[in-house]
Amino acid sequence: MILIAHRGNTNGPNELFENKPEYLTNAIDKGFFIETDLWYLNNKLYLGHDNPQYEINIDFLLNLKEKLFCHCKNIQALSYIINNYPQIECFYHDIEECVLTSKNKIWTYPGKELTPISICVMPERVDQIPKNCFGICTDFPYNYSS
Repeated sequence: MILIAHRGNTNGPNELFENKPEYLTNAIDKGFFIETDLWYLNNKLYLGHDNPQYEINIDFLLNLKEKLFCHCKNIQALSYIINNYPQIECFYHDIEECVLTSKNKIWTYPGKELTPISICVMPERVDQIPKNCFGICTDFPYNYSS
């Protein structure tokens, strides 16, 4: 089972650093996969949760692609990545119980049923014990490492 640092968090939420490029690479250096929030506006890529904060170039994402899940925050980001960089795993969701990523993983809302190809998202929000899933996306990945 893979462990995914939600927005780069490894020891709980940290709004000051979430989605910062160096924070994300630090989480990978610690051995985790990462989930980051991606925007595409005016032909530019940005990271940031509620709004585009950190401008990046595509090479940043390509260099991390083996350990990366991009949560596209606007439909333009989803279209741009799928049409131009299919090697980058991405998805778009809002309140759906689950969505399929571009590489056929089921990104699953907290507390919902899991499958062997599911990513269990934020199990700590609902006291869920993730079992029988592909991975866990959490602010506390150390809590799930063996």
